[in-house]
Amino acid sequence: MSEQADVVVLGLGVGGEAVAGWLAEAGLDVVGVEGNLVGGECPYWGCIPSKMMIRSAGLLAEGRRIDGMAGHAEVHPDWAPVAQRIRDEATTDWNDQIAADRLTGKGARLVRGWGRLAGPGAVEVDGTVYRARRAVVVGAGTAPAIPPIEGLADTPYWTNREALETKELPESLLVLGGGAIGLELAQAFARFGSQVTVAEAADRLLSMEEPEASDVVRAAMEADGVRVHTGNAASMVSHDGLEFAVTLQDGTDHTVQRLLVSVGRRVQLGNLGVDTVGLDPSARAIEVDERMRAAEKLWAVGDVTGRGAFTHVAMYQAAIVVRDILGQEGPPADYSALPRVTFTDPEVGAVGMTQAQAEKAGLRVRVGVAEVPSTTRGWIHKAGNDGVIKLVEDADRGVLVGATTAGPHGGEVLGALAVAVHGEVPVERLRHMIYAYPTFHRGIEEAVQSLA
Repeated sequence: MSEQADVVVLGLGVGGEAVAGWLAEAGLDVVGVEGNLVGGECPYWGCIPSKMMIRSAGLLAEGRRIDGMAGHAEVHPDWAPVAQRIRDEATTDWNDQIAADRLTGKGARLVRGWGRLAGPGAVEVDGTVYRARRAVVVGAGTAPAIPPIEGLADTPYWTNREALETKELPESLLVLGGGAIGLELAQAFARFGSQVTVAEAADRLLSMEEPEASDVVRAAMEADGVRVHTGNAASMVSHDGLEFAVTLQDGTDHTVQRLLVSVGRRVQLGNLGVDTVGLDPSARAIEVDERMRAAEKLWAVGDVTGRGAFTHVAMYQAAIVVRDILGQEGPPADYSALPRVTFTDPEVGAVGMTQAQAEKAGLRVRVGVAEVPSTTRGWIHKAGNDGVIKLVEDADRGVLVGATTAGPHGGEVLGALAVAVHGEVPVERLRHMIYAYPTFHRGIEEAVQSLA
């Protein structure tokens, strides 16, 4: 069987759903193909439910900070309202009918099933080939990467999905991976009373971010009772029907109720039929140009492009794809000021390059640092005020090429720095800017003044 459409979108995560909806609203005949839930990872297992969990855990932490500042409080954690809120408010018990209706309400056709590319301009789903007159857009996303650890595959380990779906708080949890997702979940579970251990193969947590941010987050994790092992991956895993036994590379053994695998995400191009359009199914991502074009009549958007597993990147790319397909003017993709936030407490916001990345790129680098506790707002905040603001300047051009804000509301403080990096605002302009007092973002002024 064969059907025609103007555009076929393969994968309806946040980027694919946006492309399909916007093009349908523009009057094109659009078919959207999805084998799981319309909306993808973010609304059902990622950004939204995890931040609900983190918000609840943060309230517990704030309650415990009352002593010595505002009287006395006794905190009694209860996981039940967290699990209920995730089901009722975030995911509708993992039912995507609202999202599906939103998409079809814009005029798109929804095809449920696992699709594959079937040559230029064609997508096959359960025996039916959908032929696109104008474009095929791949927005198939990524899946959790599962490392080849002895015994792991035969155990009922968690990924972030099972962790977000759990109705029961684990008594003990070992997290493999010290990246953003693993740390956010580790800290949240610890604050609710789980005994949590994190094992990270790299020599520090958040190894892709600034070392100063890694130090801040590690100290916060340990203050919440999380046992942290860095430079120490798992070598063997087993499960006896009740508990996991995990052996780390240093020879230590750990017995826990639950094991969470959070070592990154991977694209599964082999399942998408990319070979039928001349692309390499073993590649780490679909390579696209500055207009998100991957091949003849083929665009890609979101995680599958390898530009970071971030909802905001997928939405940014979706807008570029839509403009290109409709023949509208607009700037090409520019990732020099890509913002990212790890929602631990304290939060870690970062934009652009780290100091190491800038130096590797051959830039003459100047660095400025301000310690959040030493700022006026940090001193006022007192409990929970750990953090640092770090700026990376291209000294030859006199502009920031990167910045990190680890501290209270770090993701919000990042906004000003993202504008500075994106707009290439001269450091001299930042040096003589008026910063509101006393705010956390005023620490940027101190960091600018320390650039040397």
